[in-house]
Amino acid sequence: MNSDCVIIFQMLEDSIIMFVKNELKKMQNDLNPDYSEWQRDEEEVLDSEEEKQRRSSREAFLKLAVNFLRIMKQEELADCLQSSERISLHKFSLYRNEIVTISIIITLVTVLTKGVAGIGKTFLTQKFTLDWTEDKTNQDIQFMFPFPFRELNLVRDKKFSLVGLIHHFFTEIKEAGICNFKKFKVVFIFDGLDECRLPLNFHITEILTDVTESTSVDVLLTNLIRGKLLPSAHIWITTRPAAANQIPADYIDVVTEVRGFTDPTKEEYFRKRLSNMEEANTIISHIKTSRSLHIMCHIPIFCWITATVLESVIKTKQAGGKLPKTLTEMYIHFLVVQTKLKNIKHDGGAETDPLWSPESRKMIEALGKLAFQELQKGNLIFYESDLTECDINVREASVYSGVFTQIFKEERGLYQEKVFCFVHLSIQEFLAALHVHLTFTNSGINLLKEEETASVQSGESSVRHFYQSAVDKALRSPKGHLELFLRFLLGLSLKTNQNLLQGLLTQTGNSSQINQETAQYVKTKMNDTLSPEKSINLLHCLNELNDDSVVKEVQHQLSLGQLSKVNLSPAQWSALVIISLSSETGVDEFDLRKYSASEEALLQLLLGGCNLTERSCEALSSILSSQSSRLRELDMSNNNLQDSGVKLLCVGLGNPHCMLETLRLADSLFQEIWIFHNCHYFIDLICCFYCGVQQFITMIYNHPGDSGMKLLSAQQEDPHVKLEILW
Repeated sequence: MNSDCVIIFQMLEDSIIMFVKNELKKMQNDLNPDYSEWQRDEEEVLDSEEEKQRRSSREAFLKLAVNFLRIMKQEELADCLQSSERISLHKFSLYRNEIVTISIIITLVTVLTKGVAGIGKTFLTQKFTLDWTEDKTNQDIQFMFPFPFRELNLVRDKKFSLVGLIHHFFTEIKEAGICNFKKFKVVFIFDGLDECRLPLNFHITEILTDVTESTSVDVLLTNLIRGKLLPSAHIWITTRPAAANQIPADYIDVVTEVRGFTDPTKEEYFRKRLSNMEEANTIISHIKTSRSLHIMCHIPIFCWITATVLESVIKTKQAGGKLPKTLTEMYIHFLVVQTKLKNIKHDGGAETDPLWSPESRKMIEALGKLAFQELQKGNLIFYESDLTECDINVREASVYSGVFTQIFKEERGLYQEKVFCFVHLSIQEFLAALHVHLTFTNSGINLLKEEETASVQSGESSVRHFYQSAVDKALRSPKGHLELFLRFLLGLSLKTNQNLLQGLLTQTGNSSQINQETAQYVKTKMNDTLSPEKSINLLHCLNELNDDSVVKEVQHQLSLGQLSKVNLSPAQWSALVIISLSSETGVDEFDLRKYSASEEALLQLLLGGCNLTERSCEALSSILSSQSSRLRELDMSNNNLQDSGVKLLCVGLGNPHCMLETLRLADSLFQEIWIFHNCHYFIDLICCFYCGVQQFITMIYNHPGDSGMKLLSAQQEDPHVKLEILW
């Protein structure tokens, strides 16, 4: 062996040792419960061919590591590592796996699961699939095919048969020669309907029944969901609520909702996320004092953002040690923390160096432009064509994702195509608001006007118009996708927040006077006829403007017990909602007879009460289904519910999250004709295993009839029924 060969092999040995050390470190991080998927070390940006080779090497090393662990009798660690080998999905936080228990059994044909961005819908599908691959659940299912819509978007212009589409994404099925799925139990998971860019038209789409016939991908999906194509298949679709109506209700058998963390789980998250218990307790106490932060913490990723920011503020004593109380403050601190990390890790800077270098400004401005333009279109993921529209090439985007890893990320899916997205929708909304604010303060251009190029004159009147036009545009948004954006934009108008971004954001005139006028404008809009959701969001906007006058007014009236003497405005009803949702000032009991005997009360308050009709029952059913609902006793006596109203109420009563223990329905006017046909349904819901109703009191003056009473009595004899008292 010549000397050159010896040197080469020595270099090879060094490279292999370095590779093994790095991979073992990553594996340790993956198995660390305090290490989340958003805390990965940044990786260098590689071209596609080099990246494929690196990925292939990692997969081979993973198998080697699993084999050695088994030889060492470390079966548990081997199983953990092998989990990532057995399922070809993006890895998810093992920590969240510790505190989230999921048990899903597919027994219905088509299920639609709703939930806000970042609440855990994708995690839910991944956990479900992983449990199936590990033989933990649903072993009667032979095939499970996860199809993220972001992957299907990449082949929207191609034609496939259903069999061809499966073979395209799952080559092992093609290699096995499996083409006939009729004799198998098959589950299709379509994750992220809100990210879909396919023209799903359920009204004029051609009928397709042959799984081997080629057509466009959108026609395949619509026929699969309608039950025309492979009718034996089970389908699970996840989506944000605003996009759920893309699929007609006739094609959905069951609708579920991911509600996120409960109050105890929020605290558990912070205690496990932070090693310092004193810091954890400080953060938990602080979150409880801020209504907007406490409510947002039901979203797992927001808990992560909150922990990241507050831990940094506590340790570095930023802003004099004052912890952020509003959403805007929180996200400004988050941007500052991530920019400092970028400057230190990638630019070799020091903690004391200026924060906003020209490079950092350029990156934030580019990401902000992308965030705003795509938010207006309703896009949460971005392809090369989207980046080009914002003057960002793929190489630049890869650099951004490699530098601002906690803000912007690059992903490769089943088809190995590059897609980009912000770590969470709220980060996109914040950067979009920052971009609009920067554009206005730097050039006087109001991007919220119909014609984006139309500039406005400088001066306080233009600033006043800028914020008021933002309120108007957000209220006109039919899907509510600008609501959080508006909260951030108004929050950025405060001088204190502009100071936190000094060097990036310039101040806007007489901010104090402008803030007061903007707050007054928001209050005026709250007295318009708005949905409860929009009204509550405007109240949050007032919070971002440091205006708590409406909340204080309601709290004062509550303390005096005088709310029965006044007619609450929509703004005040919204304030009552916020007060009730606050963990520190929560109201234990609501008797709406003391406040207002109107249906408007329930529709604004979304709790329960007086003069209720069918419309009210639908809203109340939603409350009973809510994971955050603490209702234990409900008196709906003397309401004209009618049969249809009771049927709607039953949906909420039958939800596993329903915590109701006592229900009163005296003189609620549901008739024998409904009970005769539906008493089985009603009784099953009241007395089912997961319904906690123990007292079903005073059906006096109702007319269940003999048949209904016999069914009620028979069910009460069932040993599995929790019902103890029936009047």
